[in-house]
Amino acid sequence: MFADLLAQDPVIELAPMAGVTNRAFRRVCREASSDIRTSAGLTGSDPTIYVAEMTTSQALLLRHPETLDLVTFDDDESPRSIQLYGVDADIVGAAVRMVVDEDLADHIDLNFGCPVPKVTRKGGGSALPWKRDLFRDIVTAAVTQAQGKVPVTVKMRIGIDDEHITYLDAGKIAANAGVTWVALHGRTAAQYYGGTADWTAIARLVEHIPNTPVLGNGDIWAAHDAQRMIEQTGARGVVIGRGCLGRPWLFGQIRSAFAGEVVPSEPKAGFILDLMRRHAALLAQMHGDEFHGCREMRKHMAWYTKGLVVGSETRGALSLINSLEELENLLSTVDVNQQLTNEIAHAPRGRTTPTRKVNLPDGWLNSQTLTTGEQSTVREAELSVSGG
Repeated sequence: MFADLLAQDPVIELAPMAGVTNRAFRRVCREASSDIRTSAGLTGSDPTIYVAEMTTSQALLLRHPETLDLVTFDDDESPRSIQLYGVDADIVGAAVRMVVDEDLADHIDLNFGCPVPKVTRKGGGSALPWKRDLFRDIVTAAVTQAQGKVPVTVKMRIGIDDEHITYLDAGKIAANAGVTWVALHGRTAAQYYGGTADWTAIARLVEHIPNTPVLGNGDIWAAHDAQRMIEQTGARGVVIGRGCLGRPWLFGQIRSAFAGEVVPSEPKAGFILDLMRRHAALLAQMHGDEFHGCREMRKHMAWYTKGLVVGSETRGALSLINSLEELENLLSTVDVNQQLTNEIAHAPRGRTTPTRKVNLPDGWLNSQTLTTGEQSTVREAELSVSGG
């Protein structure tokens, strides 16, 4: 199945997002993308690769219940795609071997793009490719332990900041190690999610590793953005992150654009309100607890209602829901015939932050080779997020 999707040109992938891309969200994306195409008279299977939340390698090996839940998929979910985080080659390799031997997934992505301070300050995430030997060891171990049975891919950023660029060296290392593709987010760790993604870096990486597919990530808010990225960079596919928050039907629109079909229009409010009901119900089912499901749904409310007239009181109440009945009562007050405009729908959403100094271990930038002292530091990065 994964080989069939990889044969799609261009590839469409959901970026793993912590606290967002769980089973419920992935199902909503699949259903919404299919529904919006159906409403436009379009048919066909969904070629998108929907990646689960980041999973910590060590926590997976320890079989933490929360972590095992992250790599649990619906029976009809295919391909099963996970993202692993790790800072130790032996641990990452063992986690990949576990995934393969126990048939836990059909695709493994390696996270080298996380800009979160609690990760980078220990040398993990987007800080790690600076240490070329450590990066090489981890990627090589993962590909080796996958034994050719499960494709291994890499997701990374341009570098730590404008003075410490890593993507060309890291891309070459990953390509030489035999990864299936490299996904590049066109921002540095210092940019976090602010500023504008640098698509020229994606184009340079395409030229730098011509025999390994490159997927582009960053500032894809609409189907035409995905088309422009492919045209401007030569990338083999696109990775969609914040652009699908509150707009899980975006994958269906992008698929239509890539197929040369008429792109389905943005939906009316009724379509969006039904998605909110469905999403909340799926979260409640996933947690086995309506209250916890609704509490998790709160974070999605502002994304879903962006561009809709719902009233300030209703908007505030939606962010505090405790039950599906509460949600239904609030949504019943919203005009279902409102039309979501392109201007609002295609605007940036999600986290935006100004450029800032990246938290790194002391002396991290002094050398691109891992020192003995730094070996213990990076292992703490694994431990700091080992709860899943």
